[in-house]
Amino acid sequence: MNAFQKLGLDDHLIQAITDLGFETPSEVQEKTIPLLLEEDRDLVALAQTGTGKTAAFGFPMLQKINISSRTTQGLILSPTRELCLQITNEIKLYGKHCKGLNVTAIYGGASITDQAKQVKRGTQIIVATPGRMKDMISRRLVDISKIEYAVLDEADEMLNMGFYEDITEILSHTPEDKSTWLFSATMPKEVSIIAKKFMANPTEVTVGHKNIGSKNVSHEYFLVGARDRYQALKRLADANPEIFSVIFCRTKRDTQKVAEQLIEDGYSAGALHGDLSQNQRDVVMKSFRAKQIQMLVATDVAARGIDVDDITHVINYQLPDEIETYTHRSGRTGRAGKSGISMVIVSKSEVRKIKSIERIIQKEFTKKEIPSGMEICEVQLKALANKIHDTEINNEIEPYLNEINKLFEDVSKDELIKKFFSVEFTRFFNYYKKTKDLNSPSESSRSDDYAKDDNSARFFINIGSKDGYDWMKLKDFLRDTLQLNQDDVYKVDVKDSFAFFNTDNVHKSKVLEFFTNFKQDGRFINVEITEKKSRERNRSGGGRRSSGGGRGRNERSKGNSFRSEGKARRSDSGSSNRSPRRSSDFKPKGAGFSRPRKSRR
Repeated sequence: MNAFQKLGLDDHLIQAITDLGFETPSEVQEKTIPLLLEEDRDLVALAQTGTGKTAAFGFPMLQKINISSRTTQGLILSPTRELCLQITNEIKLYGKHCKGLNVTAIYGGASITDQAKQVKRGTQIIVATPGRMKDMISRRLVDISKIEYAVLDEADEMLNMGFYEDITEILSHTPEDKSTWLFSATMPKEVSIIAKKFMANPTEVTVGHKNIGSKNVSHEYFLVGARDRYQALKRLADANPEIFSVIFCRTKRDTQKVAEQLIEDGYSAGALHGDLSQNQRDVVMKSFRAKQIQMLVATDVAARGIDVDDITHVINYQLPDEIETYTHRSGRTGRAGKSGISMVIVSKSEVRKIKSIERIIQKEFTKKEIPSGMEICEVQLKALANKIHDTEINNEIEPYLNEINKLFEDVSKDELIKKFFSVEFTRFFNYYKKTKDLNSPSESSRSDDYAKDDNSARFFINIGSKDGYDWMKLKDFLRDTLQLNQDDVYKVDVKDSFAFFNTDNVHKSKVLEFFTNFKQDGRFINVEITEKKSRERNRSGGGRRSSGGGRGRNERSKGNSFRSEGKARRSDSGSSNRSPRRSSDFKPKGAGFSRPRKSRR
C-alpha cells in the first residue's frame, strides 16, 4: 500500500502521486492531510519552505471540491507571480486524473483580460497574487462569494510585503462559513492578527518549531571589512567550484549592481528583482533552473518563487532588515532531504545580528575565515584533477592522438601533468598572488597590510569620489594614463577628495616622473609616495598636500573639478590579469577552474 493511501486520499489522487514518484509523505503532509479530509475546519500550519506545503493543502482541496461544478470553490493566495505559477502547475499535476478540473493563475504582468476569460469559462480553483486579485474583484471580473476553501500560502511573507490591506479586502468578499487554511514559515504578530480576524478556533500544526530553520542547513558567517564584501563574495564562490547558489541583497539596486559586477568578472550570474519585466524574470529563472546561471543574485521578494531543490549555498551578501526573513532565505537550500549551507558576510558592526538570528533559528553559526588565494588555488586544482580523472574517454579523439603524441614525445609523464595543470593553475595563481587577507575588518589592519608588502609602493593622489571617481574608474585612469597592465595597479582606496593606490616598486619611478607637474583641465594632479605614519594621519584627517620635492603638486584651481575624459577605457591587450577566454578547449565538459576574474583593487 502506498503510504499516501493511509492518509485517506482517493484513488485518482493516489494515481497522480504514483505518477509523480512520491513515495512517502513529508511531515507537514502527514499531519495536515488527514485533518483537512476529516472535516471542514480552519487550520494554521507552520512549516519551513521546501517541506511540501503545496501538496499538504492541494490534495485535500482537490478531493473536497466538486469537479463537475464550474463554480469557483477554492482560492489560494501567494505572495509572488513566480510562486503563484508554481502552485498552479503543481495543483494541475496533482489533479491530472480529475476530469474537468480547471485551475487558473491570476497575477500581475500578464493580460488581465485573458485571465478574466479563463475564469469566466469556469474554474474551480484560482491561484492568485493579492494585488491582481484585488484589482479583478474591484472590476467585477471574478466572483469568490461562493468559495468553500481559502488558502493563505507564505502568509508571513505576504504580510512582510505589505499585502495586509489587500488580503483583508479580498477575504471580505468570501463567505464567512468557508474553511481557511493558513500556511506560514514563521508566526509574527501580523499573521496571528489575520488568524484571529478571519479564522474560527483554528487547529494549529507545527512541523519542527516555530521560526526554526531546516535541520539540513548549516550556518556560517564570515567577518570582513565593509569595503571587502564583494571581494569576499568572489572568494567564497571560487573556493566552492561546484557552487549553485542564491545570493541575497537588501535592495533592487544592490542586487543589480552585484550581478553586473559578477558577470563582468567572468562568473555565470544573473539578477532577479522587482524592476525586471516579467519576460526578463522568466528568462533568468529558466536559465537558473537549467544551471546556465550558477549564482542568482536576488531580493527577498523576488526569491519567493524560486523552487529549485539542488541549491548548494545561500549567501547573505547583506543581512535582511527583518531578522525573521533570514529563515526564508536559508530555506532556499537544504531541500528535498539534501544538505545545504547558508553563508553570511558581515562587517564588525553586524556581528550582533548573528546572535539575534541564532536565537530565532535555535542553531549556532560557525565563524569561518575567508579562504586565502593559495587555498583557493589548491581547491580549484583538486577539483580540476577530480573532474579529469572521472571523465569518460571520447573515442572520437583517436584520429588526432598520433599528432598529439608526437608533440609530447620528449615530455615525461610527470612533466606533462605539470604542464597540463599549469595552464589553469597559473591563471588563478597570477590573480591571487597579490591579494590581501580579507579576514581583517578594521581600517588599521588594512594599513598594516599595505605596510607589510615590501615589494610594492603606496601612492597618494589628490583626486577622489568628489571628482567622479570610484576605485574602478581611478584604476582604469591610472592604468591607461601610465600605460600599465590591469594587474599593475591594485589596492585602490578612494576617499572624498583624495585616494591611495599601489604599484610594484619597479613602476615607482615611472609613476612619480609621469605626474611631475602633470595637469589636467588646468589642475595639478598631485601624486606622492606615502609612509605609514602619514597614511594613517590622512585616514583620520583631511586631504594631504605636497610638502616637498619642488613639484608644486599642492596647487588647486578653484571650481575646476578634475574628471577623466569620457568613460574609462578597458584595454584588454597586454593586460596580464584580464578574464581570459577558456583556452582549454580540449578539457572535458564542466572540467576546469572557474574563469579567473578581472582584478579588483
